[in-house]
Amino acid sequence: MNSQLEAAGVAAEFRRTPCILVADDQPHILEALELLLEPEGFRLETARSPYMVLEALMSGTYDALLIDLNYTRDTTSGKEGLDLLSQIKSYDPQMPVIVMTAWANVEVAVEAMRRGAQDFIQKPWDNARLLTILRTQIELHDAVRRAQRLEAENRMLRAQGLPEMIATAPAMQTVLATMARIGPSDANVLITGEHGTGKEVVAQSLHALSQRASRSLVAVNTGALPEGTFESELFGHVKGAFTDARNERIGRFELADGGTLFLDEIANIPPRQQAKLLRVLETGEMERVGSSKTRRVDVRVLSATNADLRADVDGGRFRADLLFRLNTVEIHLPPLRERREDIPLLAAHFLARYAQRYRKQAAGFDPGAVQALLQYGWPGNVRELDHTIERAVLMARGSQIEAVDLGLSQGRTSGSGHGSGIGPSLEEMSLESVESILIRKALSRSSGNVSQAAEALGLSRGALYRRMEKYGI
Repeated sequence: MNSQLEAAGVAAEFRRTPCILVADDQPHILEALELLLEPEGFRLETARSPYMVLEALMSGTYDALLIDLNYTRDTTSGKEGLDLLSQIKSYDPQMPVIVMTAWANVEVAVEAMRRGAQDFIQKPWDNARLLTILRTQIELHDAVRRAQRLEAENRMLRAQGLPEMIATAPAMQTVLATMARIGPSDANVLITGEHGTGKEVVAQSLHALSQRASRSLVAVNTGALPEGTFESELFGHVKGAFTDARNERIGRFELADGGTLFLDEIANIPPRQQAKLLRVLETGEMERVGSSKTRRVDVRVLSATNADLRADVDGGRFRADLLFRLNTVEIHLPPLRERREDIPLLAAHFLARYAQRYRKQAAGFDPGAVQALLQYGWPGNVRELDHTIERAVLMARGSQIEAVDLGLSQGRTSGSGHGSGIGPSLEEMSLESVESILIRKALSRSSGNVSQAAEALGLSRGALYRRMEKYGI
């Protein structure tokens, strides 16, 4: 995985034309800078107000910012520009920012540097000096990022017990590039994708790439938590907080302090609890249940869901402000049927694991088994492939896995995973097979909402999750 991250992320990051965001409220200044910088090999984007700068930062990627300190509301003090500088540094502390003003004085220059500016330019500027400053700051910034990536890669190499991430298919290259870029940061990440696509593996890899890798990664399936114990699980409780609180308990946020908290099935958090989670994300402060003492926690939050959270926001089932806090960056994992190039590699990886675990002499797959693996629709994605290979290793009669050992229904071939082939009749199916089909249909009808599917099946969410895990759904 390390070489893939380096190729997809680092090379793409550092072998492109440097892009500079220039902010000034005077059109002739922007035009002059374009005439100077573009022939020198820079790409420019422009903004005419502090608001436009912040909007551009939310949607674009820049190698440096060149910002005026005075705008139309206040043309002499530099206050607007200094406030903007503070906001930029709050959003990205490492972003190189060069400030410029026609009203230069020592006090403003010192304050700009104190707030994180890398350098200071007075209008009218000296072209050679401006070009030198920009090139120097971009090179320094690139060197810092390269060092961070290298350290992240080294931590990944040193990490023990992490699942291997196999991703060579074209559909996975954007995922790898994004992971390489944001892994070393503290940004909250929302990981989306169907059940079984490997969201937890991505979360573990992001943690291993981060500066928090030496601290804990605490995972919690929020969808499986009963509403009555949700706060206690996440925030902890003091002795006597409720009837069964016989001892003090530390919650998951405190356990993850200084590290990373992975919240799986985030869409299934009850609305009443969403506000409490939002407060912790916004302030870094929380109280244990039954206590009035405020505790501060420093936690990076990674979350995952197979649901469409934007549709849930539109439907009033999920808070829009909580979604904004969770998805500073979103990583979407494609289903296995859209990355078929990875199926043989994944299958071989699982084969080696289970052959060793069960002490079986399974050396590989015969051509018929490979064809069956490639043609199957994999509605349960990588998790289903994992379970299928484990079963095949146990069922294999020879040194090679045959198609019959896989036990794949011919009714689900390539495509959506719900082909028109005729499967076995109900009388020929085991109870487990029937239950698996019913669960898949219930999840399909509820668009992946586990709570709705559980209600339709007459199960608790926890019971449904256990069955989903059992059947690799």
